[in-house]
Amino acid sequence: MTDALFWYGCNMTRHAEIIRISAHLLECAGVPAAPVGGPGACCGSPKESQPRVAEGMARRTMSSFNDSGAKQVITWCPTCHMNLDDFMGATQEPRFGHAHVTEALWDRRAALAPVLTRPVTGRVLVDTHVGFNDRAPVNEAVHGLLRLVPGLEVLEHPYRGASYMCFGLAGVPGALPAHLERLVAAAREVEADTIVSIFHSCHRELVALEKTHGFKVRNWAHILGESAGLPHGDEYKDWRNAADPAALIGAERIEAAGADAVAKYVLPELNR
Repeated sequence: MTDALFWYGCNMTRHAEIIRISAHLLECAGVPAAPVGGPGACCGSPKESQPRVAEGMARRTMSSFNDSGAKQVITWCPTCHMNLDDFMGATQEPRFGHAHVTEALWDRRAALAPVLTRPVTGRVLVDTHVGFNDRAPVNEAVHGLLRLVPGLEVLEHPYRGASYMCFGLAGVPGALPAHLERLVAAAREVEADTIVSIFHSCHRELVALEKTHGFKVRNWAHILGESAGLPHGDEYKDWRNAADPAALIGAERIEAAGADAVAKYVLPELNR
């Protein structure tokens, strides 16, 4: 039995290092949460077009959480967090509380702050959205956590992106490019040199701004990880901005993952 679970959901293949850093930060803050994720711990959202399948996945995950005896589930993905309330919670009554990982870390900031000793220089603007912040105060939490990092200047701008994260904009013609354009304009207005993502979906869309607009792009976890002395590399960003992503990934890793799968699913995304 564990007091808490760190639920990173099923969408973890692109940004595993953000999950690892987040888990380490929870431990540093005195929250030993057992990690739970992968296909067997899905909220059901990938199968929303197939309600019965989605319900089965949600019910299975909710049952495993209840059976674990955990008092709290700490979420990573905002979609999972919302589905925990809106969809999974309809399958059976949860026997635990839940909080987003940024919220959990902010609540334990007194324990986390002494670990953040290494200076990280930069003038950063956070890519904030309106939707998910109604469920958990992530905008306040991320700004507060970043202000714990010595050497970092956290800037403010009134612009807030629509939807709960960039993924929600991708299906609306023109919405995502418009958001990125306004975000870049905001960053220039406050003379930021770095744009910070909160969510993994946003990070995937923002990293190309390093190549196209000259801003550094980092996830909040990368910055806190650096300050805490944790490994904080960002391979996805490196691959996305490389002239030849396949060469950077390397033949050995491509072969291990399956060359056909990499060519069909990975490289088109990295080269777009």
